[in-house]
Amino acid sequence: MLIAKNISKKFSGVTALSNVTLELHPGKVNAIIGENGAGKSTLMKIFSGVHTQYEGEIILNGRTVHFANTREAEEAGIAIIHQELNLVPYMSVAENIFLGREITNRFGMVDNTQMNEQAKKLLNLLHLDIEPETKMAALKVGQQQMVEIAKALHTNAGVIIMDEPTSAISDKEVDQLFAIIRKLKEEGKIIAYISHKLKELFTIADRYVILRDGVSVDEGNMEEVSPDELIHKMTGRKLNFEKAGKSKANSEELLQVNQLNLKHPLLRFSNILHNISFTLYKGEILGIYGLMGAGRTELMECIFGLHPKNASGEIRVKGKPCSIKTPADAIATGIALVPEDRKLHGLILNQSIRNNISLTVLRQLEKWGLMLNAGKEMALTDNYINRLAIKTTSDRNKARSLSGGNQQKIVLAKWLATNPQILLLDEPTRGIDINAKAEIYKLIKSLANEGMGIIMVSSELPEILAVSDRVMVMWEGEVTAIIPGEDATEAGVLTHAIHKNEVAL
Repeated sequence: MLIAKNISKKFSGVTALSNVTLELHPGKVNAIIGENGAGKSTLMKIFSGVHTQYEGEIILNGRTVHFANTREAEEAGIAIIHQELNLVPYMSVAENIFLGREITNRFGMVDNTQMNEQAKKLLNLLHLDIEPETKMAALKVGQQQMVEIAKALHTNAGVIIMDEPTSAISDKEVDQLFAIIRKLKEEGKIIAYISHKLKELFTIADRYVILRDGVSVDEGNMEEVSPDELIHKMTGRKLNFEKAGKSKANSEELLQVNQLNLKHPLLRFSNILHNISFTLYKGEILGIYGLMGAGRTELMECIFGLHPKNASGEIRVKGKPCSIKTPADAIATGIALVPEDRKLHGLILNQSIRNNISLTVLRQLEKWGLMLNAGKEMALTDNYINRLAIKTTSDRNKARSLSGGNQQKIVLAKWLATNPQILLLDEPTRGIDINAKAEIYKLIKSLANEGMGIIMVSSELPEILAVSDRVMVMWEGEVTAIIPGEDATEAGVLTHAIHKNEVAL
């Protein structure tokens, strides 16, 4: 058993955890539940040796432990799958899995052959069809997430901490992960599981522990609590979240994509995208759903001008052909992209909230062409902090100091500052809590009602169904269906996402 007793932790005078006490049971999936900023990830980082300065006591298998670093935690049998991927981009998949635990031959040299063979077995276990020699930088976020999971499984730890392990993977990969978790339970492992997806918690978790504002407030068995009760315990209030009503999209064509193709950068005569055609109307939310490898992110990137050498086809905005060869061309055309990975591609984490929000409109904030107009920059930042309800004590705070939900709002603010006609959202609610999700849903609907055209990619099918006027389904780089929102069902969408069907688009 893993026990925390009266754990407290502060960052620069701000209390992240206050006298937290909880137990994690072996052979169980212990769900650690709370809003962004509740202290879940901080506690898990204490368990795994990331944070070493704290008050209180950690007891593992009846013995008090205090880890000086992550290696000591790993040696004690604690492995963590981080929400923010902890991988080296220009090393191979196998090198990442064995990092710090490399296999060597009798001469003390790294045995890459052995590492590749063992890595391949782990990848097969997760049904991940990639080669162990592949560089991490060449993988999409969802694939990297699966490698992170493989890395943790390789340690054969007794305690496995999973911090949002399904945030970037599709339903099919989730099912595979859950099968592995059930096997780990049978082996008596302690599973600490953090997720904001209530549906999957009720599928896989046995127990729950709730943190609120850095304090442990309740724990119990999942079978004895309802989703509404869990939300109330988590937030301290009833959350009035209703399924979003449909926006009133009109018949004005805002974006047309015709016969868009994307060549594979490495494989000759192979395409990632095949003859993609669709229309986005003014005031419409077009949801895009597909399993990992369907080409959703690549489609968004092509529209935003990120693959000019390998992409072909026609893009029209308001009926006029557009040559979009760079992101700057896309921005000038009125297109903005909120990327899948906010920390890697959306934010400069060590810069202030103000600097991040103003980054896309620096020319509009210039004074005499020599410096920024501080007054304009402050007014712009204050406007979006208030409009998007970004929780911060100052716009001078660094972006990395905010919770995931508030970081995502900064990325949204940065692109809304460009006054786009077309907003591309790639997994806009990844890794944020249910309350922050409701706020972002509300914002998306209000932007559509103001006439903005929105394309939203999400791996969460209920989310797609909740906000979309139409749902476009993709399978292996092709569009397999475009379904009116009122006709879209989970079963129907999944049917088109799992295999190609001959359907009228």
